[in-house]
Amino acid sequence: MKKYKGACHCKAVQFEVEADLTKVIECNCTHCQKKGLLLTFSPATQFKLISGENKLQSYRFNKKLIDHLFCKTCGVQAFGKGAGKNGPTVSINVRCLDGVELSELTLTPYDGKSR
Repeated sequence: MKKYKGACHCKAVQFEVEADLTKVIECNCTHCQKKGLLLTFSPATQFKLISGENKLQSYRFNKKLIDHLFCKTCGVQAFGKGAGKNGPTVSINVRCLDGVELSELTLTPYDGKSR
């Protein structure tokens, strides 16, 4: 686990998270595919929203289990919230983390389209 800072495009929404980027998920569901999301998941206890709570808008679809949160100003989804196997979980859009070189990541395909 490593501590990262992240933000949406306009920097209205900023956060810190402890995350493990050895398993980054590239999901093919319609939502992730259209947005180009690359995801990792962390327990909610390892996530801290620094600014922008009042700038967040929620989008839920399908089974409505995940609270897909995006910035009302720039539209970027930097993270989402849901329930994991071990409690509340935050899905992090790895593209929104500072200092991460995407070409160095190992992406794990996930077939969300069939679920």
